[in-house]
Amino acid sequence: MPFIQAMEEGNIERIEALLDVFFLEGSPDEQYELADLLAQYGFLQQAIQVLEHLRFLFPDENQLLIDQSQLFLEMDKEDDALELLTSVEKTSVAYPQALLTLADYYQMIGLYEVAEQKINEAIGIMPNEPLLLYAKGELLFETGRYLEAARIMEDLIPMQHAIPAVDLSLKLAEIYSAGAAYEEAIPYYTEALQKEVAPDVLFHAAYASFQVQHYDTAVKHLTDLLEIDPDYFSGYMLLGESYAMLEKNEEALKAIQDGIARDEFEKEYYLFAGKISLKLGRVKEAELFLREAIALDPEYMDAIFILSSLFSTEEKDEELIELYETLKQQQFEWSSMYPFLAAAYERLELYEEAYGFYKLAYTEHKEDAPFLENYVYFLLEEGKRDEAQEVAMILQKLQPENSTWFDLVD
Repeated sequence: MPFIQAMEEGNIERIEALLDVFFLEGSPDEQYELADLLAQYGFLQQAIQVLEHLRFLFPDENQLLIDQSQLFLEMDKEDDALELLTSVEKTSVAYPQALLTLADYYQMIGLYEVAEQKINEAIGIMPNEPLLLYAKGELLFETGRYLEAARIMEDLIPMQHAIPAVDLSLKLAEIYSAGAAYEEAIPYYTEALQKEVAPDVLFHAAYASFQVQHYDTAVKHLTDLLEIDPDYFSGYMLLGESYAMLEKNEEALKAIQDGIARDEFEKEYYLFAGKISLKLGRVKEAELFLREAIALDPEYMDAIFILSSLFSTEEKDEELIELYETLKQQQFEWSSMYPFLAAAYERLELYEEAYGFYKLAYTEHKEDAPFLENYVYFLLEEGKRDEAQEVAMILQKLQPENSTWFDLVD
């Protein structure tokens, strides 16, 4: 067909020339089909020319007004579109469709109440029209009215054949998940997967299963997902977390290492791998993973805190101080490290430095009883009795059942 060749070549002059002839020789049905074809290829202005020609031939055919208005909306000519849509008479059979197009426009620009008014008016004219009911369900879904949206979609299931482009089971699963009703979502995900096994559906079905503690089911979905699409990166983290919840830490570590092999720049993978390695007692591995996470993001607080805690527990005081100095050189300093640093310097018998960090930490950790306990004994060792008394009085309030602090103050 000459038109298709011209459209594929992007030859607008050729298309215009062919249109001049086609307006004279083509039947109205052929011309209407051509308008749709031109729109599909992105030649919206030429499609509008065809529709305007057909409107001249059939001035009472309101469907042409709606078709043209939809093209105007695609071209961001909202005023032209609204003028056409509001000209459709209420007595026309096309009026409900005009209302639906108006609703789509108002929904697109965020005027949800106006959109709902238009849809409700259309439903008042055609109360059993599935497309109108579906449009209302979508609007309710978008505005967070999940229960109302779900009720409409459930009522539409017997009419699924009238909305072939939409899988209502999957839509219901999405609605229930968005409303955190994961238990209700799972059967609909199952139905959707019976029709088509798609990566996104597998992932969201796994996520819903994870949320209701069906970890074995989550593992199965995620294993299937990563076999289909090994580059579905979100799947590795959720698979690792699912194994971890099942206390299958070896499998969890393997899953996240597979993720790292696919995406070596995802800091969350390294943090998770570090945590799991610690659970497995593999301190060296944990340290390496956490260092990688911090190398990717020097301000990654979760990784910094866990690595600092690890160094403190293992009494790797030089490594802890080195980490702090490295981060400081990169213009990052975080008060949560100060208690660890104070204890490290104290163990190294560098008491002046320890006292400095204890004082810094004290400002923001006055509710942290374990830190205050260490601090009060440090102050006593250093002969700073007045300061020790102040800290002990705070501990009296935090631990009123512990007579140690009352005795110490006395």
